[in-house]
Amino acid sequence: MVEFALPPNSRIKPGKTWPTPAGAKNVKTFRIYRWDPDKGGNPTLDAFPIDLDDCGPMVLDALIKIKNEVDPTLTFRRSCREGICGSCAMNIDSDNTLACLKPIAEVKGSVDIYPLPHMPVVKDLVPDLTHIYAQYELIEPWLKTDTPAPTSGERLQSPEERARLDGLWECVLCFCCSTSCPSYWWNGDRYLGPAILLQAARWVFDSRDEATGERLDQLDDPFRLYRCHTIMNCTATCPKGLNPGQAIADLKLALFERAG
Repeated sequence: MVEFALPPNSRIKPGKTWPTPAGAKNVKTFRIYRWDPDKGGNPTLDAFPIDLDDCGPMVLDALIKIKNEVDPTLTFRRSCREGICGSCAMNIDSDNTLACLKPIAEVKGSVDIYPLPHMPVVKDLVPDLTHIYAQYELIEPWLKTDTPAPTSGERLQSPEERARLDGLWECVLCFCCSTSCPSYWWNGDRYLGPAILLQAARWVFDSRDEATGERLDQLDDPFRLYRCHTIMNCTATCPKGLNPGQAIADLKLALFERAG
């Protein structure tokens, strides 16, 4: 059985409610999506009352505390805790974001946590990223050149050429943008989605790359690129403050100018 993450606020039955920590005066409840493929059944929302006076400030701190001190079976991804690895992407308070960058204090009421929406779920808050990583491989995200490397060993850029990559190279592949995109929900089998297209733009607009035409040919497809309808959820939700919508528009313009 493959469970797909349901949109936040879907009618998921309440699961287990854990006891409030003894003596806690500053309590906040974390309602967390739970689904275990080994047990089957439908997903539930487990409720974990947490003493904020004994917890770090970020949602990831609370998740780690829950796993370490309350329920070791809770499953989620995390790594750097600094917003640079993208591992702890999930839906928190109805927004796709990184748990390590989301302050608990920003959430009014209970903190509702789901896996990234519209993705197959491996377990609890862990989405299956197999398909989207295959799409990433499709764009060949590495420098492609035909000419020999300079004797200096470096392919140089001007400051202006380097600046063209700002807003592209910072992407951490958390996929908050793609999983917030209705076009990707509906056509994820063929549409590459904002995360992958932003990564494609990073190489298309790199002055050192010598496969620009080949890369644009690969994107010139009714679904791979043009299924974007500029809904702009991608830009609104990016936890790194990037603008995938602009990158997609730039790719469309590059194809238009080449044809023109």
